[in-house]
Amino acid sequence: MNTEKVCLFLNGEQPKSIPDLESYKIVCATDGAYKFLEANNIVPNFISGDFDSIETIPDAVEVIHTPNQDFTDFDKVLQILSDKGFKTVHVFGASGKEQDHFLGNLHTALQWETKLDLTFFDNHGYYFLADKSSEIKNCLDKTVSLIPLPEATGIVTVGLKYALNNETLAFGDRIGTRNKAVIDNILITFKTGNLFLFIND
Repeated sequence: MNTEKVCLFLNGEQPKSIPDLESYKIVCATDGAYKFLEANNIVPNFISGDFDSIETIPDAVEVIHTPNQDFTDFDKVLQILSDKGFKTVHVFGASGKEQDHFLGNLHTALQWETKLDLTFFDNHGYYFLADKSSEIKNCLDKTVSLIPLPEATGIVTVGLKYALNNETLAFGDRIGTRNKAVIDNILITFKTGNLFLFIND
């Protein structure tokens, strides 16, 4: 398995500042995000999609045509990355714009939980599907939200203003939004279910 990082751009709200692309093994995008890359003089290693909205693509860019409408563009590009042997993917543009796309992207993240290590970045911070034990560094004074999909049990937090001690969160009942980190390195553990962690500045 390739342990080097991938930078993936989707067609949501794009970052106001370009990430350090030199820190990634490859840069790729769905076809809907290509105009953003082109406008910022970013040449990806490959782009994937049905290409119904792109007129010209440089010869240096690998084009992977994925017309299958049974899967989202996000899911299809993750399959490509998995087939190429990559494990760690940093995703930009998964949120913002149409919120049904955002929820769909969270759904896709759940489907790939055991195969890929996905971290999502937006203009407010970052979020990811937590392991059963997650230590998050450099969090002091940041806003931390715990969102179960649909439920997470036995949650214990260390370093949050409003601590959870072996508690259950369930979507539609109780969720853990807008908590605050009171120390730099926080720890969140849980026993069963799925839990997204949002770390916002």
